[in-house]
Amino acid sequence: MRTHPTDIKINYLRPRFGPPRIAIIDNDPSVRRSIGILLGNQKWRCEEFERASDFQESTKPSDFNCLIVDVKILVKGGIELFDELVADAKKQHTYLPPVVFITGHGDIPMAVKLMHQGAIDFLEKPVDPGTLLNAISTAVESDCLARDRFIAQFDLTEEINRLTLREREVLSEIVGGYLSKQIAEHLNISTKTVEAHRLRICQKFNTRTSMELAAKLRDMPVSLWEADAGTPGNVIKH
Repeated sequence: MRTHPTDIKINYLRPRFGPPRIAIIDNDPSVRRSIGILLGNQKWRCEEFERASDFQESTKPSDFNCLIVDVKILVKGGIELFDELVADAKKQHTYLPPVVFITGHGDIPMAVKLMHQGAIDFLEKPVDPGTLLNAISTAVESDCLARDRFIAQFDLTEEINRLTLREREVLSEIVGGYLSKQIAEHLNISTKTVEAHRLRICQKFNTRTSMELAAKLRDMPVSLWEADAGTPGNVIKH
């Protein structure tokens, strides 16, 4: 059964309601237990996973506000897991919450690599409880902002997908800063037709002016609305 876009959006919103939800991925039961008690004392919810596969097969990253991952998980290591989660998020355009790494065998090059890839913190075992709580608190705050940005981008993507092929062409010109007369010349259509498309586009994006529209799309990749970027099944030709 096909998932409706609204259902996807609700799934991304869900972890924001109630206490923060944290995933602990570590093969050492004593570490999982101690972190679980620490988070429980803060009235935070947590779920424990012994292996990377346990996490990947039973849930999805966006269900959590933060992932705590041990670098040396058995079978599949924490770094390999993180690489897969990052790749999946990019490929499937899904949300990945902040990740805090813990390890008893860390080094500076490893920490730098993981931070560059998007990890929010890298802590060495035994981890001071206060330091760990601070790292998780920072991750949860970051998650709230990042999740809002992701949802906003998701909404814009849905609006872009509803544009016709001609509207995508006009939108590219509008964002490029061209006037209606110039757009008409570029697309070989009348100025009146350009103005009609401009009005419909603004209505679809709930904006009043072209400047407001351009500002709304400022952080979106141009490839999303370029006329040749959509697949035949996603672009309405008109």
